[in-house]
Amino acid sequence: MLDFYRGKTVLVTGHTGFKGSWLCRILVNAGAKVIGYSLGLPTTPSLFQLADVESCMISVMGDIRDYENLKKIFDEYQPEIVLHLAAQPIVRDSYKDPRYTYETNVMGTVNLLECCRLTDSVKSVLNVTTDKVYLNDDIPDHPFREDEPLDGYDPYSNSKSCSELVTHSYKKCFFTDGRCTVSTARAGNVIGGGDFANDRIIPDCVRAVERGENIVVRNPYSTRPYQHVLEPLAVYLEIAAKQWMNRAFEGYYNVGPDDCDCVTTGELVGKFCNAWGNGLTWVNRHDGGPHEAAFLKLDNTKIKRVFGWKPRWHIDETIQKIVDWTRIYFEDPKSIPVEMDREIEEFFNLYE
Repeated sequence: MLDFYRGKTVLVTGHTGFKGSWLCRILVNAGAKVIGYSLGLPTTPSLFQLADVESCMISVMGDIRDYENLKKIFDEYQPEIVLHLAAQPIVRDSYKDPRYTYETNVMGTVNLLECCRLTDSVKSVLNVTTDKVYLNDDIPDHPFREDEPLDGYDPYSNSKSCSELVTHSYKKCFFTDGRCTVSTARAGNVIGGGDFANDRIIPDCVRAVERGENIVVRNPYSTRPYQHVLEPLAVYLEIAAKQWMNRAFEGYYNVGPDDCDCVTTGELVGKFCNAWGNGLTWVNRHDGGPHEAAFLKLDNTKIKRVFGWKPRWHIDETIQKIVDWTRIYFEDPKSIPVEMDREIEEFFNLYE
């Protein structure tokens, strides 16, 4: 599957983020011509810098809300494949600045799809949204299917629901001539080495270890579909490649783990503590923050049926990968590109 990308021109928005940095490393290794478009480095430390891919790709810093600037990138580089990851991705931040969240996640999608509409070189587009796009009434043990209503509760989730609807409209109105295929991917909670974002549980675990403190958990009973970052990235790449070759693969896909990997936040942190050892523990400290769904699970039947997909790394192995990556990062950050390549090679060998 990665051979397909050799020599292809691929535009990745949000390329400096957690998923974007891993994705760029995969594509560069695969021999693609990669153009990245992001607002800047979203975290300090920066996984994009640690991944050491900037010299192997074209990295452009720009705002997805700036249509004119984005269109210049399309005009100059004429991408063939577009993977749209750029977003304001944090639920709690969306409560603090809902307008910015909607501008980025909704109008950013409009700007991107308008550029795709007006650029003849584009043959395949994937809009990456989230597992939180669904109308969620916190029904216990209810896995969401792709045909269920889209109506996220908080501004982040709702803006991603809107992004889905924008994509559906553009697909029906402007991309029916066969020139360009369009899909969306609704990914579960993605974890892995190199996530330094605020208000995410694995980065909170890593920061606690670094400070020599107990891990503070806000919502230990919330259930989420956790998966290693390479799991959804592999599916994104497969969707974009397959629909390029056959538009029958266009669609709206849940990208989530099996039921065994849908665990509570407390269980996840417990697994991290056990894998890390050295007496690491966590404490329950609910901070009365804004509403977040208590239960979230995705039905992954469709990607199994359409692509013959199956998860490669389950939750215990994923946690061990994160612990190993983090120990290497603490000891020698310059070794991170080698570790990323090792994980990528191991994972995609399982994928074949």
